[in-house]
Amino acid sequence: MSDNFSINESISTLFEKLEDFVRTKTVVGEPFTVGETTIIPFIDISFGLGTGGGGGTDEKGNKGTGGGAGSGAKISPSAILVIKGDNVELLPIKKAGSLEKLIDMVPGIVEKVKDHKCCE
Repeated sequence: MSDNFSINESISTLFEKLEDFVRTKTVVGEPFTVGETTIIPFIDISFGLGTGGGGGTDEKGNKGTGGGAGSGAKISPSAILVIKGDNVELLPIKKAGSLEKLIDMVPGIVEKVKDHKCCE
């Protein structure tokens, strides 16, 4: 590898840029007020990153090096916190998946089983 290319520099730069991108404000949005209601958005962030480099010699004996780094991100809203007076409510935006629906049903199922055993 030549002195002009450093895989460590690529990784360092990639993480610096990622740190600038992912801050608290990107997970918990800026609160805004509508009348007497304050709304705070919550956001899911997922990302991937990679870096690599290498060198080699072709059939003619020419040497070369190269490297690169990249990242990708997905940002999607997940919930909204609504505050009005003393009332605070978290409203999910995503539709619950099958597992979440099942978990949400467990307390009701337990109560039905308790009621059924009680009355036998």
